[in-house]
This record gives sequence, C-alpha cells and structure tokens, in this order.
Amino acid sequence: MSHAGLLAPQSLPSEFLGSNRTIRICLPLSYGHSPQRRYPVLYMHDGQNVFSSAGPDCCYGWGSWEIDRTIEGLVAAGKMREIIVVAVDNSRYRYQEYRGPAYPYNRRELAQLKRRPSAANDETRYNNYAAFLKKELKPYIDRNFRTLAQPESTGLMGSSLGGICSLAMAWESPRTFGLVASLSGSFQIERSHFLTNVLQKYQGRRKALRIYVDSGVIDFTGDDDGRRYTERVAVVLRKMGWEEGVNLFHFTDQPMLELDLGRSGLRHDKWDEAQHSQHNEFYWRMRVWRALTFLFPP
Repeated sequence: MSHAGLLAPQSLPSEFLGSNRTIRICLPLSYGHSPQRRYPVLYMHDGQNVFSSAGPDCCYGWGSWEIDRTIEGLVAAGKMREIIVVAVDNSRYRYQEYRGPAYPYNRRELAQLKRRPSAANDETRYNNYAAFLKKELKPYIDRNFRTLAQPESTGLMGSSLGGICSLAMAWESPRTFGLVASLSGSFQIERSHFLTNVLQKYQGRRKALRIYVDSGVIDFTGDDDGRRYTERVAVVLRKMGWEEGVNLFHFTDQPMLELDLGRSGLRHDKWDEAQHSQHNEFYWRMRVWRALTFLFPP
C-alpha cells in the first residue's frame, strides 16, 4: 500500500467524545480502479503511530507500525486480502478510553491504596470511546467508502492498552466487530478485571469472534510483556470452545538477536534496548503480519 493509498488526516466530530477526533484512512491500491468492489475494514487505535507516514523516528525512535507497507507486501504475496485501514488517534485520556471495563473498587479498597487509579470506578470515557467507534465512526466509514460492513469483515486491532481495548469492545459488540487482535495486551490493568471477572465468568455460548492474541517475554519494566496474562486469556478462550488455528491464534514472541536486528532496519542505537524490551512499535511492526494474515486470509 503506497502513500497514494493514505488519505489526508481528517478531524471527525463526535457527540459521544464531546470533541473532534483525528482519523487516518488508508485505502487499498485497487480501490480507485475497481469501482464495484467492497473491502473489509480494520479499525486501529493509537492512530498517530500506525502508518509509515509517521516516520522512522517516532515512538522514541522505535518507528511506526508501517502497517500500510506490511499490508502491501502481504497482499502482493497473496497472503491476505486487501482491506481498508482506519486508524484513530489517541487523546490525553488514553488510559481511561482504552482500559476496558473498570475494576469495581469499594470504599475500603480505595482507602487502602497509596495511589488512587485514574478515574476509579468511572467507565464513562471508555464507554464513550466505544460508542464513538461503533455508532459514529463505523457508520461514517460505511457511508463514505465501499466497505463490507458485516462483523465477519470488520476488525479491531491495538497494542498494549489498545490490545485490551480491542478485545473488550469486540467482546461487548460481536455483532459489530467480528475480528480482533491484541498485541502485548495490558490484561493486567484494573486488577485484571476484564480477564478475571468478564472472560473467566462468562457462561454463554461461544461468541462469533476470530481472535488473535500475542505477547513478547520481556519489557522495559523487567516484566514479561504481559505474557502470563495473555496465556491465561488464550486458555480461557480455548475452554469456551475457541480452537487454535481456526478461530484463535496465540503467539509468543522472543527477543531478536543482533543478526536479526541488523536485517530489521532498526536504528543501531536501539539494538541493546530491543534485546531487553518487546513492548514497543518495533516489535509490533515486526509481528503484526501474523495477525493480519489470520484475520484477513486471502
């Protein structure tokens, strides 16, 4: 997908957010000369960091996801379908908008905390962001572009907080979003509330979701890039009836060796850090192809 497919960023007004939000859209190369064709849509969070137009030095020198270039290569190789990508910029309320369902603290629990969580017990910004995506952004995209609007052709993808956000939103709205990918998802936040009290306690039928989850094994804090929690998510989903390689793909990434880093194009001054932290756009850029080919097979 060349820069010709990247439209100029636009500011979309939202009643739910109470402000405008910048969105970035990338159309398939065939879009202009196949006027009868319709395309699946992938919605992504942290839109500032998604496309190659963000430049190689963004995100503290890790670069962007370059998802437009990755998709171009995968499509050319016959490994995935052409899709429309819609990336939504984050805001200064990123944590509150992306965290998913809030842990229900009681007064005693809050009193025992040394540091009160951001907007404890208040899901307003998350619910408003979810409503923006579902009730404003998706209808706008479906009206103005040739989309396949069904849930089986509509995906959500994000990393870190954007990872848990994607799965939580798809879990709540499987009739809107049928495809979901979480890279290094922050399932530990809010006392792992989404995993422990939403996923694990679910008693209904398996939802019509095609799910990709991954993690590394180390991050900049010295922790495991969410590996333990991501594995728990995959285990819970399998118990509910998801099948590995059919409607579930769970992957654990390993830190790159110097030889691989040399081939990757990453700035040399980032190599040492890359061997000790996989929670960054570089690693998400390197492994997002797995999510794309699983969610949008040819």
